[in-house]
Amino acid sequence: MKLADHPTVKRMQQRATQASSKPLDAESLRQLLLDAGADDVGFVEIERAALDDQRKDLLKAFPHTKTLISYVVRMNREPMRTPDRSIANLEFHHAGDEINEIGRKIVRKLEEQGVKALNPPMGFPMEMDRFPGKIWVVSHKPVAVAAGLGMMGIHRNVIHPKFGNFIWLGTILVGAEVTEYGQTIDYNPCLECKLCVAACPVGAISPSGDFNFSACYTHNYREFMGGFTDWTEQVVDSKNRFDYRKRVSDAESASMWQSLSFGANYKAAYCLSVCPAGEDVIGPYLDDKKTHLQENVKPLQDKEEAVYVLHNSDAEQHVAKRFPHKQLKHVGNSLRPRSIDQLLVGMPLVFQPNKSVGLDATYHFTFTGAEQREATIVIRDKTIRVESGHVGDPDLRVTADTQTWLGFLAHERNLVWALISRRIRLKGSPRLLVAFGKCFPT
Repeated sequence: MKLADHPTVKRMQQRATQASSKPLDAESLRQLLLDAGADDVGFVEIERAALDDQRKDLLKAFPHTKTLISYVVRMNREPMRTPDRSIANLEFHHAGDEINEIGRKIVRKLEEQGVKALNPPMGFPMEMDRFPGKIWVVSHKPVAVAAGLGMMGIHRNVIHPKFGNFIWLGTILVGAEVTEYGQTIDYNPCLECKLCVAACPVGAISPSGDFNFSACYTHNYREFMGGFTDWTEQVVDSKNRFDYRKRVSDAESASMWQSLSFGANYKAAYCLSVCPAGEDVIGPYLDDKKTHLQENVKPLQDKEEAVYVLHNSDAEQHVAKRFPHKQLKHVGNSLRPRSIDQLLVGMPLVFQPNKSVGLDATYHFTFTGAEQREATIVIRDKTIRVESGHVGDPDLRVTADTQTWLGFLAHERNLVWALISRRIRLKGSPRLLVAFGKCFPT
């Protein structure tokens, strides 16, 4: 029997023809997700302009992608608001499990209809072989915004118009079109009340809406990938158990064990806890703002806890000024770039605006050796701009062997040796390089 004549082959060909003959019905697909446990659903076509910066990676992960399904699962609010982070993290983990299980169920249902689909994880696990580069498969937040499921607040969380920011996001990549796609909502549910600014222990969110990624990453994600790397280095560097105890308290060791055993725990996420936005959430806040502040914001501000910061960072300064009753814990920077691409993409994420006060300079970098690149970095008015190539007139030219420069950033190479051996060469005032370094804490 020829393969084309096999009954299974014939049935599969017929099913494939039927599946591809018309788009999936949006309302039926939406109901399928709601029945599976989702609280809201939206659809985005792969050609949407909002996905321009993701499309290449999405198609690499799943070349058949024509539609992205974005869906949300609500989290219970009161567990998220308590200062006891064990309760909040239990809610985080269980809601995350729901998101992943829904995605898995829907992919199964679509497969039964002959439609190819893929469900990337809600958060972790991720592609850690790419760390510290882009370790996620899909950026759920911009997909949700494009699908009409909310808008980003100043705290960088998606705020659903009804459920507020007490949600987890999921995305499914589908190899078929749907009959109707969502559109971005016409207003931002964010109230700009700045309670997230007031509650953040490390000052990651500024009143103007700027976001200090490294401050949030260092503290809130202490027991995730980067913090774990720093902890293991503390173990390795300790001379004996007594030296280790000086570096890491018993409570911290127990907390790391808990994260390794039961799932990594967030240290804060206070910005999410205090947010009053969303139709289901805003009522008590409008009725009595003072009570909302006393019950939901002040307990987090008053909590005595360890706060993890990098030496000479904006976060260190913020904790000392705003929360002197909290314990400052200096930790290492695990965001060590291993390529020039990672370095240039990561610079704005680890840049410390307050450490750049008074600096107005243009830097031309020329990287030689293993990776050959040219880049321009402009630091002015407490902002940073990174451009490919040499743009404008530089105040300092830096020519560096790639491996030497990356090794210097990782504290594996000595800067003085690199300058003497001419592996790093400067044209301009060395003071500008010192000022540049202060903008990126270690």
